[in-house]
Order: sequence, then C-alpha cells, then structure tokens
Amino acid sequence: MEYTENVLNIVTAKAYKGIEREWIVKNIRGGEDYKEIVERLNATPREIKITHADFLQRRDAYEKILIQRMKQHCDGIVARGDALFPALRGNASDKEIPVFIYYLGDISLLQKTNKCVAVVGLRNPNEDIENRERAVVRQLVEEGAIIVSGLAIGCDTIAHRETLKRGGKTVAILPSPLSQIVPESNVQLADLIVENGGLVLSEYGNDALTHTERIERYMERDRLQALFSDAVILAASYARDSAERPENVQIKNEKLDSGARFALEAAHKYGIPRAVMYDVALDAHKPMFDLNRDIIKEDSSVIQITESERAASLLKLLS
Repeated sequence: MEYTENVLNIVTAKAYKGIEREWIVKNIRGGEDYKEIVERLNATPREIKITHADFLQRRDAYEKILIQRMKQHCDGIVARGDALFPALRGNASDKEIPVFIYYLGDISLLQKTNKCVAVVGLRNPNEDIENRERAVVRQLVEEGAIIVSGLAIGCDTIAHRETLKRGGKTVAILPSPLSQIVPESNVQLADLIVENGGLVLSEYGNDALTHTERIERYMERDRLQALFSDAVILAASYARDSAERPENVQIKNEKLDSGARFALEAAHKYGIPRAVMYDVALDAHKPMFDLNRDIIKEDSSVIQITESERAASLLKLLS
C-alpha cells in the first residue's frame, strides 16, 4: 500500500478535536514538517497544547491502523499536496474540498492531463435510455475520455460496463470504504474496472455510523463526481417532485430515484460544464426525463444531447 508522510500528517491532524476538512485546506498545502503542523494546530483554541511527542505517537498509531485495516483492500492513499492527488476541476469552498483519498487502481487517471467526463442517471432506466447512454459513452471513449461514475445499479453500471467493453478507462467513486464496496452486486464490476487499468476510490476508511451519515455520504460522493470531472452528463432522471406532478398520474405517490440531481447541482455550483440527454421529439412527456427538462429550462448553458446531434454535442462538450 502506497502512501506518503504527508498522508500520515494529514490523517493525524484531522483526528484532533475540531479539525475538519476546512481547517486542513486552509492550513496544510502538503509537504509541511510535522513540527509546523503541530504549531498550526496549537494556534487553534484548545484546552491542552499538542506536543511533538504526542503528534508522533498518534501518527505511528494511525499508520499501524491504516496498514492493518486497508492493506488488503487498498493500493494506496493520497492526500492534499501529494503529486498524485486528483486535480479538482471546479471551484469548491474549503469545506467541500477533499483532503485524502483511498484508492484501488490507477490514481493518475484523474490528473488534468486527462479528459474526465462523469456520466450519471437513474437506477432503473428503460431499454431506450440504456441504448442511448451506451451510444454517448461509446463516443466519449472513442474521443479518449475517461468515464467517471458512482458504481450504482442502473445508469452508473451502464457507463462503467460500456467503457470497459470499448476498451476505455473508467473511474468509480464510492460512498463506502473500499473494504465494503456498495452495491454488493457490483463487487465484481469494481474488480474488472481495476483489472482493466481503471480506478476505484473513496474518501472513507470506516463504515458510516448512522443511517443519516450513510445518506450524506452518497451526496458527498456525488460532489466528487463533479469535482474530478471536466464535464457531467445526465442520461436521465426523475425530478425530486416527479411523483407529485399532475401530468405524471401513472407514477403518483411512488418513491422515485432522483439522486443524480446532486451531481448535477454540484457541477453547476462549481462551474463545471453540464450536458443532458434530451430529445424533445422523443422525451417531451416522459417522467424519466423530468430532471433533464428542468435543467434545460433553468440553465441555457447546458448542452442538450439529441439523437440527431449527439456527435456534435459531445464534441462541443469535450472542447
């Protein structure tokens, strides 16, 4: 398992009470001596000052824990300031910027020299959506793009599998530790991604402690899909209120999947280009395209991928 002293310093610093991502981003650029980090930690209000010996003792303990817990599930860990830490594509606030990543596979895929495109969507696409998404992914791979998604069933799985089928590289970002890949049904897919030169990564070394934390991790994962991608494409998705819309009587009061919206919202917030699959001649009255329609209405800069103009739209997005 690969990691630097910088990783150990950041993991140790973050373990102290009151130290969150925002503090790490503001105070650690990477490569600082541990004594300098201790000095900055002690500059924050705390009852007991941290000694150099205490920091080193904790760092040694965390290193042993990391090796014991992750060595069978992880190729390496990178932290903010490391040369291989993924390049951020958008403008996020300090509290949203990731500070360390656990990974399996080729972490260099997320460097800015590569064109990374996230492809997301709902969990139960119909055959038409599946075929159209495959065509989009196929062209992206042909143009040399690396496909980013979340390993979920449905549109995520289609994005990963089509990339592998076409000989491309794909990145799966998890809301869970690498030791507990979710969904369980896609463990084999995660293995295939890594075996074919791809990447599986997570911010988490531990399981979520509560149901609320588990849900929050999915939203956190979606922000990474945006931050690590040069563009985000929505295949299809219900809107949050699709089941309450009067025109959607056939799905009234159903519990619908609209989680893809978080990645699209994050991309918009961070200034990352967005595109949606939508053809008014085919999709005007389909609830599975409600979110696509909403995004087009709200943001004129969104690229609309139609069946007749698919190739041109994707080239525009990649440029």
